[in-house]
Amino acid sequence: MENHFDVLIVGAGLSGICAAYYLGARCPQKSYTILEARSDLGGTWDLFRYPGIRSDSDMYTLGLSFHPWRNPKAIADGPSILAYLHETAERFDIDRHIEFERRVDHAAWSSDEQRWTITATDPGSGSTVVYTCDFLWSCTGYYRYDQGHTPHFEGIEQFEGRVVHPQQWTDDIEWEGQRVVVIGSGATAVTLVPELARTAAHVTMLQRSPTYMISRPASDPIAENLTSWFGQVGYTVARWKNIFLMTVSYHFARRFPTAARRLLLGQVRRAVGDAIAAQHFEPSYDPWDQRLCLIPDHDLFDAINEQRASVVTDQIEHFTTNGLLLKSGEEIAADLVVTATGLQLQMAGGCEIEVDGVAVHPGDRMLYKGTMLSGVPNAVMSLGYTNASWTLKCELIADYVCRLLNHMTDHGHSECRPRDPGAAVDAVPLIDFNAGYITRALADLPTQGSKLPWRLYQNYLLDQFLFRHTQIADGVLEFRQRAL
Repeated sequence: MENHFDVLIVGAGLSGICAAYYLGARCPQKSYTILEARSDLGGTWDLFRYPGIRSDSDMYTLGLSFHPWRNPKAIADGPSILAYLHETAERFDIDRHIEFERRVDHAAWSSDEQRWTITATDPGSGSTVVYTCDFLWSCTGYYRYDQGHTPHFEGIEQFEGRVVHPQQWTDDIEWEGQRVVVIGSGATAVTLVPELARTAAHVTMLQRSPTYMISRPASDPIAENLTSWFGQVGYTVARWKNIFLMTVSYHFARRFPTAARRLLLGQVRRAVGDAIAAQHFEPSYDPWDQRLCLIPDHDLFDAINEQRASVVTDQIEHFTTNGLLLKSGEEIAADLVVTATGLQLQMAGGCEIEVDGVAVHPGDRMLYKGTMLSGVPNAVMSLGYTNASWTLKCELIADYVCRLLNHMTDHGHSECRPRDPGAAVDAVPLIDFNAGYITRALADLPTQGSKLPWRLYQNYLLDQFLFRHTQIADGVLEFRQRAL
C-alpha cells in the first residue's frame, strides 16, 4: 500500500523532528512519514510571528542533544530557532519524509487489522488523503494552532482601534508611534511589551494579577565557549550544566517557597524599585504554582524604568471608543490592543480518535509514562516538561518509543496497549499548575496516576532512569502478536 508506513508522525515541529531523528537512528528498519498541517516545518516557531518572539528556555536545553546549538544567543529569537530546525531536518535527511498541508482529522484503530487508518485533510483545498500505519506518534504539542484564548470583553465592538491576538499576528499591524495596551502578564506579554516599546508612543501591560519574573542574560558565554572549543562534547557538558541549574532551582522553589519568593522578588525590586515591585510584581501564589516568566537582559524592566512602558494591575470594565475603562475607574487610551490572554489547550492536535469503532476522549483516560493513553494501542504522544525545556522530555519519550518498537520487533509483537489501571491507581490532574490555560482545559486532558508508571514527576534526572532503563514489559503494557 502506497500510503502505509510502519510509523506515522503527526507534526513537523520540534517534537516531530526529534521523533524522526530517533526513529532514523535507533529503528532504521522502520518506514515513516511526517504529516504536517502547515506549509512549512517548525510548529510553534513557524506559527508565531509577533514582534520579539523568542524562547523562554535556554537553547542549550531547548535545542536537540544530537545537533549542537551554535548561535551566540542562548535565549533565542523565533527566526533563529526556525532556521535551526530547518538545518536539523536537512542535515539528518528528515525533510524528505515530511508531507505538508496534511491536517490529521481522524485516526481509527482496528484490532482485527492491527493498524491505524488516518484521514488527513488539505487545509487549502479540503481534499482528503487516507494513510495506514502500524504505530501512530502524535507530536502536535498541547495547544490549538488555529486560535488562541480571548475572553469576552464588554463593548469591544465600539473600540475604534485594532484588536489582535498574538497568535494571529500579521505583517500589516502598525504600532510605531501608537498607544499600545497588551492585556496579560504571561510569557507572550513580557516578550511583546519591551519589543513594541522600542518604537511605540507608549506600551501598557494590563494584568489582572502579578506574575513571577526572573531576569537572565540572553547569552551564556560558558556554554558558548564549551561548545566552540570542544564541539559535541562541550555542548553536552553545557547542556548538563543548564539542566542541573534548572532542576536545582525548581526543586528549591517547591521545597522552600518562602525563600524562593524572597529571592525572586528581591531581584525585581532591585530592577524597578520597591514601589513598582510591590504594586505590580508580587504574586499571591508560590513560585512555580504557575510558570515563571523569563526577562532576558532586563529588557522589560529597562522599558519600564525608561518610561517607554508601564504596568497596570486592574480588571477591565469595558472597552470604549478610545481604549479601555477599568474597574478602578481609570481609562487607558489605546490605538492598538493586543490580547495576550493565553492559549487553548487540546490533545493530539484536535484529531478524533477511535478504537474499534468507539470514540476515545482523552479526558476519560489516564496517561501511561506521560505518553500513552490507557486502553489505546500502538499510539504515543510527545509532551514536554512544564517546569523545564520542552525538548528534554521529548527526547526521553523518543528514546523510550524506539526501545518499545525494537522490543516489539524482537518479540514478534504487533500490538501493545497500556492496561487500564481501574481503581488500583488514583487519578490526579495531569499538570500541577493553576494557570488559567490549564484550569480551563482540565476536563479535556487525560489524568496521571498516583503511582508509577502512571505518575509524572516533572524531574528530568529521575526520568532518565524511568524512560531509558526500566523494563519495557512491565506488566502494565499488554502485547499481542498478529493473527495468522
